[in-house]
Amino acid sequence: MYQNAMFCVCLIILVLFLSAESCELRPVHATVPKRLPAGYVITKGTEELNLKGCALKPVAFTTSDPDFAVNTDGTIITVRSMVITTRTFSVLVQDESGFDWRVDIILSCTDKASQKSGNVVHKRFKRRWRPLPFSIVENDGPKFPKDVETIASDSSVNYTVYYVISGPGVTTDPVGVFQVNKDTGVLSVTRAVDREQYPQFIFMARVYDRHSNRETDDPLPITVIVEDKNDNAPEFSGSRFFTVPERCRAGTVIGQVNATDKDQAKTPHTLIKFTLLNATDMFSIEAFSGVLTAKTNTLDREAQDNVYASIEIRDMGGAHDGLFNRGTAVITLTDVNDNPPTFKEKLLKAQVQENQENVLVLRIPVEDKDLVNTANWKALFEVTKGNESGNFRMETDPKTNEGLLYVIKSLDYEKSPMVKLEITARNEAPLVGTNAGWLSVPVELSVGNEDEGPEFTAPILWLKVKENVPNGTIVGTYTALDPETKSSNGIKYYKMTDPGSWITVVENTGELRTANTIDRESPLVFNNTYNITVRAMDENKKIGKGMVIIQIEDENDNMPEIASSELVICSKGNSLGSVLIEAVDKDETPYSTPFQFDLGAEHDGKWRLKDATINSVVLQQAVDLPNGLYNVPLLVKDLQGIGKEQIVKVRLCTCEREENGMGSCGARSASTSLGSWGILALVLSGLLLLLLCLLLIFMCSTEREKLYISDDTGTGGMLLKSNTEAPGEEVKEEAFLKIPGPDFVDGSVQGIQIMNSKNVGSAGGHYGHQYIQGGGVYNSTTQEFGTQKYNFAGHHNSSLYGNAAYQKYSNTSPLDTWRSNEHYLGKKLAYFGDEEEGRYADDLLKTYGHEGAGSPAGSVGCCSVLGDPDSLDFLNTLGPKFKPLADVCTRNNQGGN
Repeated sequence: MYQNAMFCVCLIILVLFLSAESCELRPVHATVPKRLPAGYVITKGTEELNLKGCALKPVAFTTSDPDFAVNTDGTIITVRSMVITTRTFSVLVQDESGFDWRVDIILSCTDKASQKSGNVVHKRFKRRWRPLPFSIVENDGPKFPKDVETIASDSSVNYTVYYVISGPGVTTDPVGVFQVNKDTGVLSVTRAVDREQYPQFIFMARVYDRHSNRETDDPLPITVIVEDKNDNAPEFSGSRFFTVPERCRAGTVIGQVNATDKDQAKTPHTLIKFTLLNATDMFSIEAFSGVLTAKTNTLDREAQDNVYASIEIRDMGGAHDGLFNRGTAVITLTDVNDNPPTFKEKLLKAQVQENQENVLVLRIPVEDKDLVNTANWKALFEVTKGNESGNFRMETDPKTNEGLLYVIKSLDYEKSPMVKLEITARNEAPLVGTNAGWLSVPVELSVGNEDEGPEFTAPILWLKVKENVPNGTIVGTYTALDPETKSSNGIKYYKMTDPGSWITVVENTGELRTANTIDRESPLVFNNTYNITVRAMDENKKIGKGMVIIQIEDENDNMPEIASSELVICSKGNSLGSVLIEAVDKDETPYSTPFQFDLGAEHDGKWRLKDATINSVVLQQAVDLPNGLYNVPLLVKDLQGIGKEQIVKVRLCTCEREENGMGSCGARSASTSLGSWGILALVLSGLLLLLLCLLLIFMCSTEREKLYISDDTGTGGMLLKSNTEAPGEEVKEEAFLKIPGPDFVDGSVQGIQIMNSKNVGSAGGHYGHQYIQGGGVYNSTTQEFGTQKYNFAGHHNSSLYGNAAYQKYSNTSPLDTWRSNEHYLGKKLAYFGDEEEGRYADDLLKTYGHEGAGSPAGSVGCCSVLGDPDSLDFLNTLGPKFKPLADVCTRNNQGGN
């Protein structure tokens, strides 16, 4: 029976094979309209697909053109509306035995231009050449030449003809592929032709009369189609490197493997089938598109990060006689966070001393199978239990991925000698594709004991105290305990900070007593609270610190005060002015606002109050008042009726504007005052300018005078007028007679004004008289100055200075007059010497030490010493700026004469 079954199977396979070998697929030609609507039926049923003798029973249909669809019964319909002229596509048919068949569908349009015309004349032509286009098989085997077809012209009936061919494949490249028998017109091929190189040949055939060698018919184009033969195996194209995340879902598209075939397109020779030869438990490939997909959701990068998949590509739809190639596709699995960090130990232990802060107490190692140095591998640690007081902090070592446990807030051995924690490790990225969760590890932390300072019963003690309580009042007690003994024995208390020195701490008991007046309104109080810090010290000099916050309760110890002591009301013509008065009270409610405003008992009835608010009132004129300053008594009381009478100064004036509702008298008054002073400044500046002009005329008309004096040291000196300048070099036609004379005015030495007479001779001497008004002769008895008149005559010769003879107006000898003046000068110098050194410093005769070579002009001081009393050579060094002044003086002197 088993042998009979095997025989039947072999017989069926043989029949199928023979039928497949005898099958000849022919294209389906369909004529359709130019415009095809959606749902148009191209062919009906499998009969029109010409599958008779090929497929057993079609079970699946696939079309290569997405614009067309094939129903399960083989009917081809359009998917969308379209406009076509010609269209070609393929239908892939799979039968129940697993064989694939390909049928070409060729569509042609019936809407020709000639058919659209209403008056078409159909012309019948006589066929002159035969046959129509023919074909040859590529790479056909020997023996060559092989006859292909016979060409003939109808002109051979009337003529004795011969045939000639020319063109590609005959006379041009590739030369000699075809030849023709001149007499019979038999066309033959001389060698094998590769369709992939020459898919068709088009050359010309001509016919000639043997006798005349003239063409007996028109040339005829001959088309030879090279039929395809499956002589090229498919080849891979494009990249074959793909990536897919691990743990991806089954059916995830990874990529597409591409392949090409040089044989004729849209034929079974180029219908490529893709087959996966290995890794079929992980991936699958679509047979005719080459699309790779994940077959399972358990792809694990940690088990295999690169998969090398072998793929076969075979033409003829995968038929056993199809040509094929094989290649490898590399599929790389990318990492996802499917592995949580795991702890190497099940219990971690560490030890830390109490009262330590910001210290590393434990390093926690973990393992993670994910890709190193990625967010899937990097660990984040957290203390999930035991850190309710915020004593710990976790960090991650970026190099080793270890967890670092720090103590950031000191631990207390007396409270908890053993601290139990739970630490959880996470990744930066969330877990994907796994049911696992984050893992935790317990940690036991032993706390070492140390001798600690006392601790206050409360870190912060709150007390309520009324302000202004008497000194020495006990406001509270602040005590501390030794953490080891839980006792206060031997603990001393000291005050550390107390900005106002308001509190005293009793050393042995910790009592808090008032030492000074507690004032809630003090700037040391913030938000009604006052802080002090207290220190506790045990017998071992260990220290503990605590803070006391005193909440100060208010008392009515402040009266309302008017904010501004002087107010301004601007006059507004006939209307009565007013001003807003505001009051403040440092106390709080109910000891402050709302305020009660009343005029004082002694007010004069010229004012009244209106529009009172909780802290302000408007003061208004009751009668028309002149501008001036007024004192208005005002009584202001708080909510408890506590207050006093205050004097408000109100200035009533005329002003241009009000600023912020308050008048200002400064604008107009300042302007008026500035105008008065401006006018005065203009007058004074004019007088000063006139005085400067007169002084300039006086300086230019005054001659230089010399006064010889002798000081107590016996050194000679010469007094020069500071406002006298010798004439410039340009004044050469006249000389000035310089006669010294004393004149004392208000304790200062002045020169004598001399009226010069102009020289009238060039060689001889000249005599003239000068009238001198001298003043200021000093009287040593009365300490006053008198006036005397002098008349003297001077002799002037050809030299610059002549000898002068003095004659007093009262017929006194000129020599006696000079000696008298010398006597008075000496008295005055003696008087000046008795006064303060700095008072008459400019009038005292001073002796200067030698300082080397000085200016040729000498000193310009009032009492300087000149080496040569008669020399005026220093005038030559004054420069060109002195020349205009000399010219002015010269013209003034000439005008006076």
